[in-house]
Amino acid sequence: MILIAGPCVIESRDSVLKIAEALMPYEEDCTKDFYFKASFDKANRTSLESFRGPGLDEGLRMLEEVKSTFGYKILTDIHEPAQAAPVAEVADVLQIPAFLSRQTDLLVAAARTAAVVNIKKGQFLAPAAMEHSVAKVLNTRGCKEVNYENAKKFGVWLTERGSSFGYGNLVVDMRSFVIMRSFAPVIFDATHSVQMPASGGATSGGDSSFVPCLARAAAAAGVDGFFFETHFDPSVALSDGPNMIQLDDLNRLIQEIDAIRLII
Repeated sequence: MILIAGPCVIESRDSVLKIAEALMPYEEDCTKDFYFKASFDKANRTSLESFRGPGLDEGLRMLEEVKSTFGYKILTDIHEPAQAAPVAEVADVLQIPAFLSRQTDLLVAAARTAAVVNIKKGQFLAPAAMEHSVAKVLNTRGCKEVNYENAKKFGVWLTERGSSFGYGNLVVDMRSFVIMRSFAPVIFDATHSVQMPASGGATSGGDSSFVPCLARAAAAAGVDGFFFETHFDPSVALSDGPNMIQLDDLNRLIQEIDAIRLII
């Protein structure tokens, strides 16, 4: 099982190392393919005043420190084509944000690196539409046929993070896992799926109490992995706190997911 976990954004060197250290049991778990996630820049914050992170250079230095200290594989977002090559020198997975999931230049730049490309499904897109984003990466890497095995072989993942439902709300259509797994490995981002975009005035709201329910349902539906943003205290997190899982609660949820996966 692919497991991606970490803070939404790098808040400071001390906090990112503290969270990284707490996640060590998942790196040591031979049933998990673990990736540490943290963003060096949150370029799509609701407000100009919102905290964005330390930026490219300082952020990559801290992610490199996490990698060298704990031996983790690293996943982080990129927002511009020029970021792909330098970020891929540190990160094992380049994540394409949901709002940018159709941006051809960004997808092609990511595909030209050796990193896995994780494309988050746009909240505004039907699951089947993501086949075209996968094709952009596969074609750039010399593969013309889009299917699950080729996407796995050439390092392309999709991440479901909910679909827009009215204003300021998201829903998860469990059919999307079946649809998208016909042409790529699928990760379920359980924490962003309970986000309420721009519903908190100058920030996005969310309700993390629904994360366990949705994660268990996704495990039963069948996915290749899970994405959880986590923090030692979500109430003080500088980004996405309302939909984060507290570190102390994450292990119990992972155990529940493992039990469901054994059944199916």
